[in-house]
Amino acid sequence: MAELQNAKYIVYDTKPIPPELIEKMRERRKDIQSTIKSTRLLWMDNEMVEGATFYMECVWLWSGSVTGSTEEPHVHDFDEIIGFVGCNPDSPHDLDGEIELWLEDEQYIITKSCLVFIPGGLRHCPMIFRNINKPVLLMTIGNRSMYGRESKE
Repeated sequence: MAELQNAKYIVYDTKPIPPELIEKMRERRKDIQSTIKSTRLLWMDNEMVEGATFYMECVWLWSGSVTGSTEEPHVHDFDEIIGFVGCNPDSPHDLDGEIELWLEDEQYIITKSCLVFIPGGLRHCPMIFRNINKPVLLMTIGNRSMYGRESKE
């Protein structure tokens, strides 16, 4: 069978987290108590698909909670969208959980499926998964070929 010309545009996996970032995450999370079960599902960027002009990540949050933030406050020089999608077929808008998200100095408690637009330069996070009782699909997408950030802690 001939090789399909556009198969390179379909991604079925995520890319590995660099070892230096894993170590930074371990150090940062020493004081965080987490029972969150999650699965990094998909990642798309210019390294995964040459020519991609934006990045996207999808993560399943299965259940649990966190005392402390899973993300430090930061900014990007590009626009980003963070999505939270509930997976209860009887009530898809209900997350059956609570996610605390900060935009600048404003606290938001997310309890419904939503998309959050974050303009470039807007400080966002921490993001705290207060409780996840049913699976939530967490997505991030940015209009840049590779993810990057500047810490604001």
